Formats: sequence, structure tokens, C-alpha cells
Amino acid sequence: MIRTEREPRVIRALVADDQAVVRTGFVNLLNTQEDIKVVGEAEDGVQAVRIAATTRPDLALLDIRMPHKNGIDAAREILAASDGATKVLMLTTFGLDEYVYDALAAGAGGFLLKDATFPELLHAVRVVAAGNALLSPEITKRVICEYVHARASRLPVHSVGELTAREAEVLTLIARGLSNAEIAGRLTITDHTVKTHINRLFAKLELRDRAQAVIVAYEWGLVRAGNGAG
Repeated sequence: MIRTEREPRVIRALVADDQAVVRTGFVNLLNTQEDIKVVGEAEDGVQAVRIAATTRPDLALLDIRMPHKNGIDAAREILAASDGATKVLMLTTFGLDEYVYDALAAGAGGFLLKDATFPELLHAVRVVAAGNALLSPEITKRVICEYVHARASRLPVHSVGELTAREAEVLTLIARGLSNAEIAGRLTITDHTVKTHINRLFAKLELRDRAQAVIVAYEWGLVRAGNGAG
């Protein structure tokens, strides 16, 4: 079936959580939207990987803590099997999950609290499914700062000296949560030029997505806690 230009893109989602009440709640809420369709449910990481392989969802909403295979390992396998086509949004509980940094390094595009509001859930799903990082909430800033400075990076080792001054500037603005359009406005350049800079710095630093770019920016000290978007 050919989609007309007026028809919105439908986000095909997989929801994985070992708590049936939480999982069912997310599924029911997502299915109320015309542009979101849940194509699979899983109660553990093993099921999530298997279902993702058969349904090829646009987005996998994964609880970090699941039996048999945790959400981070599941995310890593799903991303590898789909070559990054499936985006990952992690479910987390603030104050308990010490694995947020690991999830970012594995390629997760963002985080959502289990007690998130309906609008927050929908926003997170749409942002991450579109390939953007959901890194502006305070929880993510705080956890990234804590773990980036507490342990060695698992990303390829590079230095800021490999980037041009403009590329480093773009990287800093990405880490502050600015969109491509906002970066273009801030630097008074075109959207196309922003994309070119991003593609080049991603290639130089061997980065998969904006989430990993944020990690690198924090590790290099380009941004710090409390120095977010603005």
C-alpha cells in the first residue's frame, strides 16, 4: 500500500517490561494515537530481542531491569540486528538505575521515567523514533554527568583536536539539547550546513547517534552539569 503525502508516518513500537500492569498501560496509551501502533509486547529481554527480529519495529521501549536479559543487553542486540533502524527508548526509575550510562553507550536514544505523564510518553516516543536524542530532562543530565566523570568511556578513543572549531561548536550545541534548526539559528548557518558538520564529526569520532555525541561532549568537558540548553 502506497502512503499518500497527507498520511502521517505510523511509528511501529515494541514495548518490553516484566511488570504486566506497566506494560499494558503503555501499550494501551500508545495505541490511542493515530501515528503510533504497538506491534509487539515482551515480558523480558529475550522475548524483546526475538519479537524485534520478527516485527522490525521503528522503536523499542525497553525496561532497563528485566529478567533473563536486561534492557541494556536487549538494546545492544536489537540495535545490532537492525543496523540502527530500530531506535531504543529506555524505561528507568530515577534513583535506582545505575546503568543509564551503559544504556547510552549501547546506543539508547533516551530515557523515560516509569511514572511519566501521557504527554511525556508520547513526546519521548516521537522524538526518539525520529532519530533524535531525548537528553534534555534533568534526570538524564545528572546521570550522564555522574557516570561520564566516574568511569572510563567505552566509546572509541578520540580527541577534540580531531575536530574543526566549527565541528566542536556544533558538538557542544548538540550536547546542550539544541535541534539542527536551533543550531543553525544560533550559528547563523543553514540547516544543510549543520547536517554536513554533524555527519563529518560523527564520522571522525565513530559515533552512532546524538546520544553518543552527548557522552563525548561531557567527557571532553565541552558541557557540564547545569550548562544545558538555553
